[in-house]
Amino acid sequence: MSMVETELLFSGGLADEKLGFDLINVKAQKENNPKVNCFDSFDRHRELGSPKHLGRNWNDVASLFSRNHECLFFQLSHLTQHFLVAALKLLLTIMELGLPLFPGIKFPTSRNTVWARSSPNNLPQFSSNASSSTSISVKPPTKTVRGKPEADVVVIGSGIGGLCCAGLLARYNQDVLVLESHDLPGGAAHSFETKGYKFDSGPSLFSGFQSRGPQANPLAQVLDALGESIPCAKYDSWMVYIPEAEFLSRIGPTEFLKDLEKYASQNAVQEWKKLLEAILPLSAAAMALPPLSIRGDLGVISTAAARYAPSLLKSFVEMGPRGAFGAPKLLRPFSEIMDSLELRDPFIRNWVDLLAFLLAGVKSNGILSAEMVYMFAEWYKPGCTLEYPLNGSGAIIDALVRGIQKFGGRISLGSHVEKIIVENGKATGVKLKGGQYMLQFIRAKMAVVSNASMWDTLNLLPKDQLPKSYIDRVKTTRQCESFMHLHLGFDAEDVREDLGIHHIVVNEWERGVDADQNVVLISVPSVLSPNLAPPGKHVLHAYTPGTEPFELWAGLDRRSAEYKKLKAERSEVMWKAVERALGSGFNRDKCEVKLVGTPLTHQRFLRRNRGTYGPAIQAGQGTFPGHSTPIPQLYCCGDSTFPGIGVPAVAASGAIVANSLVSVSQHSQLLDAIGI
Repeated sequence: MSMVETELLFSGGLADEKLGFDLINVKAQKENNPKVNCFDSFDRHRELGSPKHLGRNWNDVASLFSRNHECLFFQLSHLTQHFLVAALKLLLTIMELGLPLFPGIKFPTSRNTVWARSSPNNLPQFSSNASSSTSISVKPPTKTVRGKPEADVVVIGSGIGGLCCAGLLARYNQDVLVLESHDLPGGAAHSFETKGYKFDSGPSLFSGFQSRGPQANPLAQVLDALGESIPCAKYDSWMVYIPEAEFLSRIGPTEFLKDLEKYASQNAVQEWKKLLEAILPLSAAAMALPPLSIRGDLGVISTAAARYAPSLLKSFVEMGPRGAFGAPKLLRPFSEIMDSLELRDPFIRNWVDLLAFLLAGVKSNGILSAEMVYMFAEWYKPGCTLEYPLNGSGAIIDALVRGIQKFGGRISLGSHVEKIIVENGKATGVKLKGGQYMLQFIRAKMAVVSNASMWDTLNLLPKDQLPKSYIDRVKTTRQCESFMHLHLGFDAEDVREDLGIHHIVVNEWERGVDADQNVVLISVPSVLSPNLAPPGKHVLHAYTPGTEPFELWAGLDRRSAEYKKLKAERSEVMWKAVERALGSGFNRDKCEVKLVGTPLTHQRFLRRNRGTYGPAIQAGQGTFPGHSTPIPQLYCCGDSTFPGIGVPAVAASGAIVANSLVSVSQHSQLLDAIGI
């Protein structure tokens, strides 16, 4: 779920890539085969124009780039030198992510045509009404997969990361099959309906769906590649309930300054201006490289570095010396930027912590500066807006499913993967749990992609096929906490007439925004999309965002009195926040629908280990794993991989895996087709 529950769709750039690059895959394979090296399976050097004499190990590649740096130093200005050092350092880091370079994969040599979105006559003809409120057309739940029990690529899980990966693979003319255990697609972002009320289960705060071009967010770029769009309602504010005051907070370059003058202090106003002046010049670097151009092998030199080198250089020149010299800070925690500016006003520090928490589930000392810089650029520029999909967040899933099916991909619901099959050291398919626990084998001719968490993926694998270092790393990775959810359906006449879609309640700053039972987020999407509820009614989703301790719930029987009592106790903070937001006319006893979700709900329906929000990896202290694994032909996408937690991040991760499984020429054709 960037939150699973609350998302700003940021567009990561080259600077973001530091998060996910590590050499665990090479180290793991060296444990089994000391002779392994990063070029053993790279069979596309001619296509990339990279000479064989680059060397047989990664040090030779790094050395080559270092020598080129030294030559450039004698010819370029000091400012441009600084940019190139930073950019190439990031590029080297990007390429580290692809190690090992997909051993065992035989990449297609044919150059299949990739049709442009602007050429609808060339696309297969399907009936697709994005504004329709009817259900998407996917196969009903079955215990066996219909059609042939094989595919080029098998994707485990239909979260946004898995669907983005599958959609692009289908667009690349690969035979792709998505296996989803639930009877609804979407993972943590699925929507569900009861008694005529249609609820979001996860993300609710979005922006950037209508963006296009190189600086568009990753999900928008994937949808563009699939020829899909999402009609949205636009708005520019949310209600804030904090210890200092209750007020309507508006995005934009000047509106928040008025709030600071009224509810904080003049010192807070000056520090906010100082912060914006320092970080907005960095936004060009944060948005310089389209996420869809990234791949997990040396092909990134062609699809990203070479393709966007002129625009990268231009953006750094336009930033000026202050922005260019500050670019390396994008790879550090955002709190370091605030510290360097000597920002000490309590309101400003607390507010930035809240924004970081809404964006990525961590405070400013744990979020990458690149994410925050992009968010500031999007939220505090002239004419900026937030967006909510008409028909709810399920419309995102509907669009991705349509895109997959449009290009011949398949989705099988109610198909629970019991294990990943490894033969001769390679992932060759999966086995499903069927009726009476019979298993059905689904062969993957090219690759298996897991959209499950790192812990759940580990449980699907034969432990004797994995290096101990890999197992230990997964088991020792700290987890974020889980969620409490409250879904309500009620009469609209009983609540305030000026009700907005989003409400944020912070009970105490002193405890921190990441403390349990301290922050409640509320979404009333029927304010903007009335068709989500029966006439004259509202739907509401409240939740504590990734702060509910699983330990409180571990081992409880969901049918027990103890469990029901704990649900009532732990949901009370959400009820009180809802009553505060909706006004005195709201009566909880009159709600037509009342549903409370717990960490055990997350664990059960989303098949999330301990109901977790994802890995608790903080910027500056660790890196999100890459997408390849110690098992050839097995890859991972989603919130356990780079770039990390959140709708934009998981969309980017799915795209990176899909791009990496096709040739550089196919990847480049797609970038041409969508105009980036």
